[in-house]
Amino acid sequence: MVGGGLAGTEASWQLAQRGIPVLLYEMRPVRTTDAHLTDRLAELVCSNSLKSDQHPSASWLLKEELRHLDSLLMRAASEARVPGGQALTVDREVFAERVTDAIESHKLIEIRREELPEIDPSRPTIVATGPLTTGALAESIARMTGSGRLYFYDSISPIVDAHTIDHSIVFAASRYDKSLDGTGDYLNCPFNKAEYERFVDELLAAHAVEAHVPNDVPYFESCLPIEEIARRGRDTLRFGPMKPMGLTDPRTGRRPYAAVQLRQENLRADSYNLVGFQNHLKFGEQKRIMRLIPGLENAEFLRFGQIHRNTYINAPSLLTDTLHLREHPDVFFAGQISGVEGYVESIATGLLAGRLMAAYLEGRELRAFPRETALGSLCHYISHADPKHYQPANIAFDLFPALDPPLKDRRERQTETCRIALAKLEEYLA
Repeated sequence: MVGGGLAGTEASWQLAQRGIPVLLYEMRPVRTTDAHLTDRLAELVCSNSLKSDQHPSASWLLKEELRHLDSLLMRAASEARVPGGQALTVDREVFAERVTDAIESHKLIEIRREELPEIDPSRPTIVATGPLTTGALAESIARMTGSGRLYFYDSISPIVDAHTIDHSIVFAASRYDKSLDGTGDYLNCPFNKAEYERFVDELLAAHAVEAHVPNDVPYFESCLPIEEIARRGRDTLRFGPMKPMGLTDPRTGRRPYAAVQLRQENLRADSYNLVGFQNHLKFGEQKRIMRLIPGLENAEFLRFGQIHRNTYINAPSLLTDTLHLREHPDVFFAGQISGVEGYVESIATGLLAGRLMAAYLEGRELRAFPRETALGSLCHYISHADPKHYQPANIAFDLFPALDPPLKDRRERQTETCRIALAKLEEYLA
């Protein structure tokens, strides 16, 4: 197993639980990355949100399928859960501790804290090195696959010290009053029009980090830096991460012109991240501009936004729908390096790779998960998308096969898709 992130730990657990010994390579802390802060396994480096856990969303369905399959990381997420409205948000330290403890204590998993620079295609291997695969290993993968390396650039949101938030301005609320316990799971920073216009002006004039990134950076559309969103139009932020819909400012009794939401980072509630505010501005510029947000005028930042490189293979030209290389069947890929985007998607492909590798080593026929399931649809996408225009994807209902007969009502359509998926999963497991 190459990589001790979300996919690698889940795959290791699935194999070990089936009686198969695993040698897990994790290079940290011998070699660190620009994004990781600790040497723990399964460290969450961007957000602490595993996205919606509300039925009948596609994100909920993927989580529900993983729960049915006894996912270690879904169990850890449940134990580390913090308030996050309809989203599954976790205390990232508790989450990583739960996973690390489980992997380190398993008698069939041996962890080697060293970098593995070369893949031996004749040795049963799962590559789950994530978006920050080192240069030497990426070169090895490129030689083995002939695909070269592909990059896109992703960003990390800032985190603010909770004690420096002005609660006379900031108010607690979830959009449309939707929260797990009826209280506001988010803190909201309300803007009037003048405050918003000034914020956009300063953001557009800000100095970005002089990274070694070409001018035509292929950003992942679902995780654009806020300055890139602002360049697309003055009101674009108000329809994106700063949308005020479903919120009422208690000071005015009206919906604010725009709003920034803050999401709790840990169980102590002493830090919050700025939801959707990933960026790659210089740290000094970030502090100056983020303090223009109402309620954050005196904020102290525990982490600033950053940009980092993401690496992934051209999976449709290389992988089968059971996640192994067509030309090297002993080598499986899982996680973001396979071309999925998102925490739960990485966990999902890790779980699949572990279960499928176990079947392969036991000499059993590899059977792809049903197309009607979230797991099956995800694998179908990364193995059947157009290789010429391949871009990482989150789970979404448009990856599923169309219903027959079709349903016009959106919620009914999604509910039926979820029902069919869980029924097909039960049939597959039986």
